[in-house]
Amino acid sequence: MLTFKGELGIEDFSKIILENELFEVDESINKRIEKSFNFLKKFSENKVIYGVNTGFGPMAQYKISDSDRIQLQYNLIRSHASGTGLPIEPIYVKAAMLARLNTLSLGNSGIHPSVVALMNQLINKDIIPLIFEHGGVGASGDLVQLAHLALVLIGEGEVFYKGERRPTLEVFELAGLSPIEVHLREGIGLMNGTSVMTGIGLVNIVKTRQLLDWAVFCSSAINEIVEAYDDHLSFELNQSKKHLGQRKIAEQMRSNLKDSQLTRKRDHHLYNVVSESLVFEDKVQEYYSLRCVPQILGPVLDTLNSAEKILIEEVNSANDNPIIDIENEHVFHGGNFHGDYVSLEMDKLKMVVTKLSMLAERQLNYLLNPNLNKILPPFINLGKLGLNFGMQGIQFTATSTTAENQTLSNPMYVHSIPNNNDNQDIVSMGTNAALITKKVIENAYEVLAIELIAIVQAVEYLKIQDKVSSKTLNVYNAVRTMVPAFTEDSVTYPYVNKIKEYITTVEP
Repeated sequence: MLTFKGELGIEDFSKIILENELFEVDESINKRIEKSFNFLKKFSENKVIYGVNTGFGPMAQYKISDSDRIQLQYNLIRSHASGTGLPIEPIYVKAAMLARLNTLSLGNSGIHPSVVALMNQLINKDIIPLIFEHGGVGASGDLVQLAHLALVLIGEGEVFYKGERRPTLEVFELAGLSPIEVHLREGIGLMNGTSVMTGIGLVNIVKTRQLLDWAVFCSSAINEIVEAYDDHLSFELNQSKKHLGQRKIAEQMRSNLKDSQLTRKRDHHLYNVVSESLVFEDKVQEYYSLRCVPQILGPVLDTLNSAEKILIEEVNSANDNPIIDIENEHVFHGGNFHGDYVSLEMDKLKMVVTKLSMLAERQLNYLLNPNLNKILPPFINLGKLGLNFGMQGIQFTATSTTAENQTLSNPMYVHSIPNNNDNQDIVSMGTNAALITKKVIENAYEVLAIELIAIVQAVEYLKIQDKVSSKTLNVYNAVRTMVPAFTEDSVTYPYVNKIKEYITTVEP
């Protein structure tokens, strides 16, 4: 069991969310939270503190009597649990809970320790609050979506438990859990922050990193299938450009192809032979989708690394309002709940993932079009030309899905709409950005799955299993156990789904 001591990193995040590792909150964290709660309780006795003894948003000008303070918090939670649309998938909700738990653990929110304790148990027991996709504008944080989390913590609303959607209180009774009681500002303390967009964003980052590895693998395999010259992947050429991402992608491709018997040396074929021909039969240079992979996927890697850095900073930041400063014994009002950092990084991430899917679609088209590759039958048809169709039908899916990504990659960051009686006059739309990025990543996995099937069909047709790199051969063997050679036409969607599941769970 992990011991959570604050400062959440991507490794621990992945272990808890993706590998379901149990964790406990260190006692030092509990003491820090309790100290923050006790300070705010005393500090707010004779002062005006937003969200403790005032209304919310544009109604902050209204003072709340001491007798109504607790009811104020319950009113806030219930009134803002107003999400609609599809439920957010459990893994992303779990990520949002962990992100919120981490933020509250900083001791800048003045919430009661029971909040973090119950969230810890919900994550460990895989009890997932029902949170909907629609409702968040990303400032004041993820108010609507986090209200659904808060609703569960007070024993109301619904949860997913063991694959079923059930009333919260019913599941709490089964699991031996008790709802929290509001003591001071547990409503606004839970809701005022960027934890949903950040949790979703962190899962997006983990999934994109694996997606990128598969894109590099597919690009490497295609280069060897067509016996491309290898100098476009050379250390010397790529080192002549300063971008770290480009250099890393080229290095990864060289590693993938280190024992391939198919890639060619330019020295052997073009530099040491003087040809009298006026027209060369072989291409002197490959198409861009093969030759420019480091320059295309390099920005994807650099953007991914930047997004990870920003989101890890966000998840370890105080994104509440107001901020409780125990050290200086003060309370500061501001806008740390604003999600522009996350929104911008998610927009950038979905743009580069869309470009990745465009590259995969062009590489797929290259393999399926004999006028381009010159070595494969149309649609890598392993059956009878004219009677059978090969991968003709499956290409439509890849093209359609890529086109959807191109539309979805338009930014949310600049689509602010004032609301909340213009109190929230400029917002981040960060949750929308994170959710759309999630969709773009899922789409890209589908395109990569189809491309991977095409690569395996090409290896099958060319009978080069003994010449491809060991890495390509390993993947070929794995895919071949799930997808047959397409000598006869059959329904293909089950194969695409199998390979999509394979590449989302296994590294190349």
